[in-house]
Amino acid sequence: MPLHAKVDETHGTAELDINPFCTEVEHAVPRHQIPAQPMPPDVALQLIRDELMLDGNARLNLATFVTTWMEPQAEQLMTECFSKNMIDKDEYPQTAELERRCVNILAHLWHAPTAADPDAAATGCSTTGSSEACMLGGLALLWRWRARRGTTGPAARPNLVMGANVQVCWEKFCRYWQVEPRLVPMEPGRLHLTGEPAVAQCDENTIGVVAVLGSTMDGSYEPVAEIATALDDLEQRTGLDIPVHVDGASGGFVAPFLAPDLAWDFRLPRVASINTSGHKFGLVYPGVGWVVWRDAAALPDDLIFRVNYLGGEMPTFALNFSRPGAQVAAQYYNFLRLGFDGYREIQLTCQRVATYLAGQIAAMGPFELLSDGTDLPVLAFRLADPQGAGYTVFDVSERLRLRGWLVPAYTFPENMQDTAVLRIVVRNGFSTDMADLLLADLRGQVAALKAAPQRPIPLLPEGRREAFAH
Repeated sequence: MPLHAKVDETHGTAELDINPFCTEVEHAVPRHQIPAQPMPPDVALQLIRDELMLDGNARLNLATFVTTWMEPQAEQLMTECFSKNMIDKDEYPQTAELERRCVNILAHLWHAPTAADPDAAATGCSTTGSSEACMLGGLALLWRWRARRGTTGPAARPNLVMGANVQVCWEKFCRYWQVEPRLVPMEPGRLHLTGEPAVAQCDENTIGVVAVLGSTMDGSYEPVAEIATALDDLEQRTGLDIPVHVDGASGGFVAPFLAPDLAWDFRLPRVASINTSGHKFGLVYPGVGWVVWRDAAALPDDLIFRVNYLGGEMPTFALNFSRPGAQVAAQYYNFLRLGFDGYREIQLTCQRVATYLAGQIAAMGPFELLSDGTDLPVLAFRLADPQGAGYTVFDVSERLRLRGWLVPAYTFPENMQDTAVLRIVVRNGFSTDMADLLLADLRGQVAALKAAPQRPIPLLPEGRREAFAH
C-alpha cells in the first residue's frame, strides 16, 4: 500500500464546498478531519462522486492487468457477499467450501499430481492477490531451505534467484524476510530469466528460483521447462536440489487455455508451487489471488495454523486476516459460468486483439515491437530511432492521455535502462473496435509530435514521466 503523510489544514483548499442546492448542509466540510456533524447519504455520495470523476476511465486503462469489467450477475453476487468475512470459516462454511473448490479446480488445471493419500495431495488457498500469494510461496521455500540445512553449520544468508523483471513483491519478500535477492539482469535479446543465467546464481543457500509466466515488462513467458532442466543438471552435478516457484500472476489463467501443451506447471517435478491473480486474467474484480503447492511436503507444517471450524480444525496460511468473501464467490461464478471453453474463448479473443494491435503498430513506422501478444495478450514497443524521432515514448504516453487512453511508458531495469517502451495490456472487454480507436489516436498523436517545431513541452513534471503500473 502507498504511504500517506499527515496534512495540516492551513490552506484555503482544506474544505470541500457544498452545492447550494444541498440545503440540508449549510457548512463546508473539512477534507482531512472527520466532520463534526453527519450529512444526508445522497450529499456524501455526490461529493465523492464529483471528485472521482477525475480518475481515469477504467475501460481505457491499458496499463493495468487487473479486471475492469464483470457481468451484472457477478456484481450482484459480490454485493451479496461483501459482508461475509472470508476468515470466519465456521460462520460462513459454504464460502469456505467455494474456496476449497476453486483451489481444486486450479490444482487440476495446473496438473497437480494425484496422491494415494489425501493428506499428501496438492494444497492451496486464496489470498488478497498475487503479492500475498508470492509471499506465501516464498515463505514455504525459505522454511524448506532451513529444514534442508538443519540446525548445524555456520550461519548463512539465504538467497532467491530471479530475473530483474520480477514484480516488486518479490523484492519486498526478500527485504522483509532478510533473503538476498539475486536478480539476473536483462540484456538485449534476453528480456527475462533463462536456464543458464539462473543456475549460475545458485548455491547451497539458494531457497529457490522464481520463474515468471508472463513478465510485467513485456508479457513474455519465461522458459520454465528450460530453467527446471538446468536445475536438474545442477542437482546431478552438485547434489543441490533447488525448487522452482512459478509466478503465474497473469499466465496462470492464460497458458492452460491458449498453450495447453506448454510444460510450465506441476507436470515439471521441480515446480513446487504456483501463484496466480484471480483479479487479472482470472476475470474477477480486485482483490483475489491463489497459491497452490504440488503436495503437502512442499508446504512446511510449521507455517500452517489450525483454527476451529465446525467443531473441527481448518488449516490456514495467510498474511492477511479479515477480507470479504465476495471475490472468492465471484471466482467460482466465473468457473461455473465460463467453463474451460468460455475461458479459452475470452483469452483467445484478447490474444487476437493484441496481435492485431501489434501488427498495426509495427506497420506505422516509428515503432519497434519487443513483444507481440503471442504469450500474454500484452505488447511492448519502443521508438525504432529514439535519438532521431524528436520525441520520446513518454511524450506519446502523455498525448494519448489527452484522449483518455492510459498507456504506460517506462524504462527497463538495470543493464537496459536506456530502453524506454510503451506497453498495452489487452483485457476482456477491449474489442477490435476499441483497438481501432486507439490506433487512430496513436497515429494522430504521433503525427502531431512529428509536426512539432521542437521537442514538445512535457505535460507532466519530469519526476512523474517514468511511472510504471504493474
